[in-house]
This record gives sequence, C-alpha cells and structure tokens, in this order.
Amino acid sequence: MIASAVRICAVLALLSGCTSSDEAPPNGAAGADAAGGDLGGGGISSSDLPGQPLPGTQEDLEVSVGDRVLFDYDSSVLDPVATQTLDRQAAWLKQYPDVIVTIEGHTDERGTREYNLALGDRRASAVKNYLLALGVSGDRLLTISYGEERPAEAAHDDAAWAQNRRAVTVVSTTG
Repeated sequence: MIASAVRICAVLALLSGCTSSDEAPPNGAAGADAAGGDLGGGGISSSDLPGQPLPGTQEDLEVSVGDRVLFDYDSSVLDPVATQTLDRQAAWLKQYPDVIVTIEGHTDERGTREYNLALGDRRASAVKNYLLALGVSGDRLLTISYGEERPAEAAHDDAAWAQNRRAVTVVSTTG
C-alpha cells in the first residue's frame, strides 16, 4: 500500500514537472533518469511517452490518481483511503482547470431502488463536498446517482458488493 502511494507520488511529481514542447531533451535524455527522477530537461509531456495517457483525460485520471472511492455497507462516510484518493483528485483537477467531472454515486444491489438511489446521491455528494472543501470549483463538479443500476461487479457476494459501493469521478468535458 505504501509502495503504491510512493509510486503514485513519483508519477505525479514527474508529470507536474513536464511541459509540452517540440524540442528534444538535452543529451538525448528522456526527461527522467533510471531511478525515475526528473533530469530537469523539460520539453516532454506524459503524452509524448509511448503508451501514456493524454494529460487531463479520463485515462490520465484513472492511471495517475484513481477515479473511484469505496464505501462501507449502508454508508456515505469517506474513510482515510477515500480521502487520500480525493486529495490526489483535487490536485489533479487543479492541474487541469478546464476539466469538468461528473461524480457518480453507486450502491450494491441490496435495498430498494429508491433507497439505493438516495444512498448513491449521498455518496456522490460526500465526494463533491470533500473536493469543494479542497478548493475545487463547484461549477466543475456534477453529481448523479445510479444506485444499484450500474454494478462494477455482477456477482452476488460480499466481494462484488464491496466493489459496487462506490463513487466514480468521470471526466465529462475538457476545455
């Protein structure tokens, strides 16, 4: 878990120092040394690297910071793992000020349709309110609840239900 967080921080640090340019980095460097450190060469963006997502896209959000947070059963409370993900999402959104996102609230299949729609709405709102508190503009954050209608996992067991109790941040538009 910690190693994963360190890798994410390293990627974010590398991406935040990158700029787009047609010039090649000095001495044929690719912008980072073998240890992943920034060589300060500039002139390269993540989209210039083979297989890397375009900055500010849904794929970039998913790969760079994570696009979803999970919830406990019958809860819309953000746990520490969720807030760490949302801290990274807020920083990412600040890096791409033209991006507008929709926060989707989801539930597992247990409960009535009406209850699950309301719970999904509370989950999406909890994420939106957390991002607002971190300084992300409210006009960039839309919410919708799908309740149980769009499961991430189709199975009917605890493991699947745990993956379905989520809020997903989806890039709606970019400027």
